[in-house]
Amino acid sequence: MKARGIDGLDFVYISGDAYIDHPSFGTAIIARILQSRGYTVGIIAQPDWHDAEAFKSLGKPRLAFLVSAGNLDSMVDHYTAAKKRRSDDAYTPGGKAGRRPDRAVIVYANRCREAFPHVPVLIGGIEASLRRFAHYDYWDDRVRHSILYDSGADILMYGMGERSVAAIADALDAGVPVHEIRDIPGTCFRVNDPSEVPDAIVLPSFSEVSTDRRKYAEAFRIQFEEQDAIRGKRLVQPHEKGCLVQNPPQPPLSTEEMDAVYALPFTRRPHPSYREKIPAIDEVKFSITSCRGCFGGCNFCALTFHQGRVISARSHESILKEAREMTKDPDFKGYIHDVGGPTANFRKPACRKQLKSGVCRNRSCIGYERCQNLEVSHEDYVALLRKLRAVPGVKKVFIRSGVRFDYLLYDKSDAFLRELCEHHVSGQLKIAPEHIADRTLYYMNKTPHALYEEFLRRYARMNERLGRKQYVVPYLMSSHPGCTLRDAVELAQYLKKTGHRPQQVQDFYPTPGTVSTCMYYTGLDPRTMQPVFVPKDPKEKAMQRALMQYFLPSNFSTVRKALALCHREDLIGTGRNALVPPERTDDAPKIPKKKGKQGKKTVDKRRRNG
Repeated sequence: MKARGIDGLDFVYISGDAYIDHPSFGTAIIARILQSRGYTVGIIAQPDWHDAEAFKSLGKPRLAFLVSAGNLDSMVDHYTAAKKRRSDDAYTPGGKAGRRPDRAVIVYANRCREAFPHVPVLIGGIEASLRRFAHYDYWDDRVRHSILYDSGADILMYGMGERSVAAIADALDAGVPVHEIRDIPGTCFRVNDPSEVPDAIVLPSFSEVSTDRRKYAEAFRIQFEEQDAIRGKRLVQPHEKGCLVQNPPQPPLSTEEMDAVYALPFTRRPHPSYREKIPAIDEVKFSITSCRGCFGGCNFCALTFHQGRVISARSHESILKEAREMTKDPDFKGYIHDVGGPTANFRKPACRKQLKSGVCRNRSCIGYERCQNLEVSHEDYVALLRKLRAVPGVKKVFIRSGVRFDYLLYDKSDAFLRELCEHHVSGQLKIAPEHIADRTLYYMNKTPHALYEEFLRRYARMNERLGRKQYVVPYLMSSHPGCTLRDAVELAQYLKKTGHRPQQVQDFYPTPGTVSTCMYYTGLDPRTMQPVFVPKDPKEKAMQRALMQYFLPSNFSTVRKALALCHREDLIGTGRNALVPPERTDDAPKIPKKKGKQGKKTVDKRRRNG
């Protein structure tokens, strides 16, 4: 600050992540956006939250504190789906855990208020965005208030915040009191009574959704349906002390606006004060974001609730400029790790109607069923990939952010499939069918299994034509709402038949802001309000996990129990189709006997120790 002649900062940004000046990190984008508009920003990364002193280290900000938990919800960052504490943190120097608090936005915001009571506090990022309404919290196993109430913040920015933060900054700089900033899209604020917000939809209140699961599902359905910048309405949700108000979302950035964001002077490196490596930089340092948004509609994904369903994309020239700059980095070895976004091969809106009338209220573009208005083309993406491969210094361009195989199959041209197999796969292509039982896939809003099988056939034929030996590695999930034990057995049989042996198992994780989490908590499908089976019993969840790794001897006993419950004892045995061998009566390891007293003592000691 002294070197730059800054006496006081306009904004102080509190982040739960270590600071990496790279456009894959929200803190860097928001700070650079404000800087480009003439504001000064100081960043306090991973402060000691136990008292307010650390929050005073850059002085009193002139306009506001900005608060974010970081690139992940702090509870997801800290705990596994089994609610066990994680031992590492990819967003911290040295990968060390424990550098941020649980529920970081709430803790940080309250410390900011303690440090400087009269300075506005603005919260944003994924944790604030997905917890903006009264929401089910998996870790507390209850419905919590909107995070705007628990944090005591003045304004919540949800979704991608470039436009929102710039508009708020300009209003504060013009002298508008923070409690009068109420008309900015992509923001939430508080009022005393719903009558203060005309032409708004009033949701079931916090007291209703926290005690009545049907009311919770109804509220979630409305929130989901109104998540649109063109036709979405203001939403009001009464709490005990006033009401939460959500303005409609910000429209997606235009291509020109996205280009401008990614042209900001990022160093693409961690702050030089760090002496230990920050693991999170590894996958993104040489990756390129080409698009935002996703119309894929997976029910377990929060992208719809955060970035929205309308695709916005950068221009080819913007992406090529980033690639050329990348080749100048001394650490660059010629490999671009990824070119994509939430879904790599989505580069344009699902249909023209979305840009004029908004996304459909109760219809999915692609998923278990395909909308007939879906426009499918990979021409732009193929052209972009070809240009990137031609950049001097680039040896290989990988696609790792996820390819929607159903969208690929809907394309009448096989040009992208050929390009993918010939140039952008290194032996294995990771694909996410998530399951193979159609009943489970319906509740996931994933494409029916037959389409996945068709993709495998076409992928194999293309590789054979190209003379390549490349394989598919499927991502699969256990214990999703709607997935019964019989479905899990069906998946295990499929894995055995196809020879897949997953080394890791992805158990469903009920994170805020998803349709699937609403199903998990309420036992209702909010799309239809019909009951849905939810595997919650820890024993059943353990069985579903074990069935995905039926081949591990440590899982044999659990798998046998699951098969017996499903009356599928025919899968226990030594036959070709059996999943596990029959139970042995002499499962305990035999210890050879030794002669003499010393030998007898040794045998006894081993038995006592198991």
